[in-house]
Amino acid sequence: MSNLLHRLGRSAATHPWVTIAAWVVLALVVVTSSVAFGSELEESFEAPGLDSHLASELLAEAGADEAGLTAHVVLEAGDAAVHVAPAESALEQLPHVLGTTSTVSPDGTVALVRVQYPALEQLDAADLAALKDVVEDLRDETSATVEAGGDLFFAFEEAPTGLGEAAGMVVAMVVLLIAFGSVVAMGLPIGIALAGLVVGATSMSLVTRLVDIPAWAPQLAAMVGIGVGIDYALFVVTRHRENLALGMPVAESAGLALATAGQAVVFAGGTVVVAILGLLVAGIPFVTGGGVAISAMVLVMVLASVTLLPALLGLAGHRVDGRRRKPHRPGVGWSRWGTHVTCHPMAYLLGGAALVSALAAPVLALELGFPDDGTKPVSTTERRAYDLVADGFGPGANGPLVIAVDISRDGSVVAPLTAAIAADPGITAVDEPGGVDDAGVAVLVAQPTTSPQDEATRATVDRLRSEVFPAVLDGTLATAHVGGQTATFADLGDRVQDRMPRFVAAVLVLSFVLLTVLFRSVLVPLKAVVLNLLSVCAAYGVLVMVFQWGWAADLIGVEAPVPVVSFIPLFMFAILFGLSMDYEVFLLSRVREEYRRHGDNTRAVVAGIAGTGRTISAAALIMVAVFSGFVLGSDPAIKMMGVGLATAILLDATVVRLVLVPATMTLLGHANWWLPRWLHRLPHLDAEPVPGSAGRAPTAVQQQEREPGLR
Repeated sequence: MSNLLHRLGRSAATHPWVTIAAWVVLALVVVTSSVAFGSELEESFEAPGLDSHLASELLAEAGADEAGLTAHVVLEAGDAAVHVAPAESALEQLPHVLGTTSTVSPDGTVALVRVQYPALEQLDAADLAALKDVVEDLRDETSATVEAGGDLFFAFEEAPTGLGEAAGMVVAMVVLLIAFGSVVAMGLPIGIALAGLVVGATSMSLVTRLVDIPAWAPQLAAMVGIGVGIDYALFVVTRHRENLALGMPVAESAGLALATAGQAVVFAGGTVVVAILGLLVAGIPFVTGGGVAISAMVLVMVLASVTLLPALLGLAGHRVDGRRRKPHRPGVGWSRWGTHVTCHPMAYLLGGAALVSALAAPVLALELGFPDDGTKPVSTTERRAYDLVADGFGPGANGPLVIAVDISRDGSVVAPLTAAIAADPGITAVDEPGGVDDAGVAVLVAQPTTSPQDEATRATVDRLRSEVFPAVLDGTLATAHVGGQTATFADLGDRVQDRMPRFVAAVLVLSFVLLTVLFRSVLVPLKAVVLNLLSVCAAYGVLVMVFQWGWAADLIGVEAPVPVVSFIPLFMFAILFGLSMDYEVFLLSRVREEYRRHGDNTRAVVAGIAGTGRTISAAALIMVAVFSGFVLGSDPAIKMMGVGLATAILLDATVVRLVLVPATMTLLGHANWWLPRWLHRLPHLDAEPVPGSAGRAPTAVQQQEREPGLR
């Protein structure tokens, strides 16, 4: 592979305009195709096989109104009832509205108007905009306080975007300028990330023709794409500058940078993609779609790094060095640090492991759920509507349970089932049965006594399914399923917990295999897998401390404790495990390169730290800045991803990569590079001679790799 990358890099640097023109054509084709043939991204949080999904399907097949989305408008006044009629009249005139229902609180001060819409596929953001216009008109025309919320807001309300990305880019530019001392060198990684972002983000509407991509996936993909794009380009540009400082011609330097750092980029990107595509094991369609979106973005960034970047390096020539054209010297400070750690490996191993383990300990208290409108800032109308509904009708009114009953073969169960549900201690009221008689479906809307994200509400749902329904329906031909947004999110949390072990196992095994092939070692990949798993658990622990326990939550705009969004652990594990491997591959590629030169393990570890410490630190700082920028958004899920990813990358690039890795590799010694005889048939991926060894006799280590029988 290294030979292929060497030739690719040299060719792109020699004929830069050809490569640049090809990328311009690619971008135009993707953008044009997206406009002409792209599909709309969908907002869906359902998973086949779940009881809530069965309820949704039953309602949809019957054509019941309850199968669609709802919104609610809340009016508060001394006599709220007088404002209901004009509100319903205005709302029923909106496009796509199927009808409205209303109720007034016992004290008469709060009125709740529920607005029924058809299925999500028949709606778009214009429907939410029209609802907001009516709410504004009602505020102007009445003396009541008017707020709104509901499913329609969840589906189409878009959080402000661009601020986090822009803040991350600014920090990245500053870090790169300090690291390189050259505006040209600083601009190359930024340019690669932006080019990849344009192509990757635009392609989402095309990819969704193959796999349904959720509407929130492009923002998450952009978060990851910007970080890896800058990091990958940083690795290659750093190696190119080292080669230029040794007197190499520009094209040869770019080719060799691609054969060394570029190979690390390809395998790091491959590991990220493998880890993220492991989300397919979860068996949750919207999670799969999100994983495909992120993987597509990472692949575009890898492609840009190994094609467009060497072309730009060839075009930039020696200007990439700026004014500091001094012979390259490995980082003296990093070398001293590496020497210090390798001289006290056991102490640093125990200390680093204790720190990461302490941060990971709160993961035992991890609670999965989904933040409701009660966790949003008070400045939003959804939060104010949530509070008014909770005060007027009880917290459960914000998350009614929609129960679909199949009565096509037995209609006598409706009355006893309604009574049994109403008698459950977790239910405060059940609406009169509705539904579609000719389709044989009855719809019961039950109000829990507790809020949507309360653990007691999940217990109520479980009790209805396991105790109440069987007690009434056993021996009959009728079936019942609990649906609605509250039940759907509870079911998703359960599905994630069920599928998480197999997903983690799949990612660990695939990553181990990839690293074994790359480094021709068993212990190095095993160590990488264990340490990366530890850093991911630490990130989970920080999420628990910040979002569930509320530690410093107000600093990032979280006003109340919230459960960790059910699908966040899946995405975080895949993304973090993949990104952690970026630094692992970059560092260990350099360590192995040194070890193949002279066969001294400790010396190779120190040289690897010295050669990559500055680059990894700069790359991590950029990644932390990019991820931290997303904390500025209002969406709790995006905030969680930002906090979790930034924390994990910071730990990985400091405690793990600069402390635990050199300490463990020192203690393992030459055993790091042990490979069982039966695995010697694995392909040699670095066929390129070790830089600096041309013309020399092969070292003992190289000879062993060529002749497995010596090992």
